[in-house]
Amino acid sequence: MPTLRLEGSGPEYQRIYRSLRRTILSGELTPGSRMPSTRGLASQLGVSRNTVLLAFSQLLAEGYVEGKGGSGTYVASALPDAMLGIAAPVTRRPRPSPFPARRLSAFGRRITRNPPGPAPSTRWQGRGLRFDFRYGVPAVEEFPHELWRRLVTRRLRGESLRSLGYGAPEGYVPLREALAKYLKRARAIVCDPEQVIIVNGSHQALDLAARLLLDPGDRVVIENPHSVGAREVFLSAGARLVLGAVDTEGLDVAALPPAAAGARLAYISPSHQFPTGAVMSLARRLALLAWAARAGAYVLEHDYDGEYRYEGRPIEAVQALDRAGRVIYVGTLSRVLFPALRLGYVVLPEPLVKPFKAAKFLTDRHTSTLQQEALADFIESGHFERYLRRSRLRYATRRRALLEALEKYFGDRVAIEGANAGTHVLVWLRDAAPSRLPALIERAARVGLGVYPATRYYLKPPRHAGFLLGYSSLTEDEIRAGIQRLATALG
Repeated sequence: MPTLRLEGSGPEYQRIYRSLRRTILSGELTPGSRMPSTRGLASQLGVSRNTVLLAFSQLLAEGYVEGKGGSGTYVASALPDAMLGIAAPVTRRPRPSPFPARRLSAFGRRITRNPPGPAPSTRWQGRGLRFDFRYGVPAVEEFPHELWRRLVTRRLRGESLRSLGYGAPEGYVPLREALAKYLKRARAIVCDPEQVIIVNGSHQALDLAARLLLDPGDRVVIENPHSVGAREVFLSAGARLVLGAVDTEGLDVAALPPAAAGARLAYISPSHQFPTGAVMSLARRLALLAWAARAGAYVLEHDYDGEYRYEGRPIEAVQALDRAGRVIYVGTLSRVLFPALRLGYVVLPEPLVKPFKAAKFLTDRHTSTLQQEALADFIESGHFERYLRRSRLRYATRRRALLEALEKYFGDRVAIEGANAGTHVLVWLRDAAPSRLPALIERAARVGLGVYPATRYYLKPPRHAGFLLGYSSLTEDEIRAGIQRLATALG
């Protein structure tokens, strides 16, 4: 009997069972050979005989061993893994799959060519960064966790156990009603709750819209720069991207290339353009709606960080100006509350409601009912908007600390964009080319700083090296100390 190596965790009998099963499947104990005595094995492993008997019982129940009356226990002549077609574990490196890439669908080949990946803001996680200027991450430690726990717990009691059943693909009705009322107050959006569909984050909304509206080869107008996640969604659908220039007033509709005339969709982030932070002017919003009417296209409005604006009066959402039913409005709650929530919403023109619900059903059946119910309570009780007001004050203070620190330690060596809204700024190094970014970011990481490149959001590269600096998850003191250290690290 080979010496057993007990690996993994769990009860002793399970570890013994797994070790014996591995020994049988590897061929060290061949079919028909006699198993070691339970007493001898217990002595070898320093455990009770009853523990070994439990392991043997499991092997017997699963068909790996068989008892022969009066003579002991033997390895089964026909192992269950062989009958099920399960290969025994091997220590050799597996051979490459015999199936070539051409066996993939067209969709499979497209996402292989353009594989989606995590945002750079996750790259340095776990590296022990002292000052991490991650963007797109709210101050989760300041979220009212205890209140949320009570809301979820209440929904798990009594008649609310329906939370554990299947839900409607379009979402929990009270949540859709609460969001419709909130969007009217906050963003001037007028819609019926039936037009609101709950999704698993804004990324799913983009994916479903692409599936419903785009065929391979269709054109999509997209801002340059833009969200890489949106770009990956449209490319995976086989779309051809038409780049639109962005300046301080957002997408320049008048300068769209001729190819835009045949586009099926225009993707914009007008309230806080990502990543530049530009706010699209009212004149351009109206011009975009006129373009959509001429082109017979839809406008996909991604309200990125629209809840946070620090200067001037908020401008109405493009959807609020739409009279022809051309705008699909997408919002997220994960970036406002906490990322693990994975809840977003989409407000649809009436003709798209039914197909969108069908696509949502086929994708994942429904979004977590329990989370939706708790969120509906959170909004209806007024906690959501109170939390937003506190967050705006908190982020405004952190934004001010960041701008003051950049002025103090960098002065006119940098240009700053997007400081009047959102939870990040775009910082351009006037004296550095984009090719220097990887070395600069690595230099910063070596002294405990997380800063993130802007270049990946441009298909036409910018002239200077640029960083995205998020400030929502850092205190004012951390922001000041981090910018001082960054200035020293970059020389």
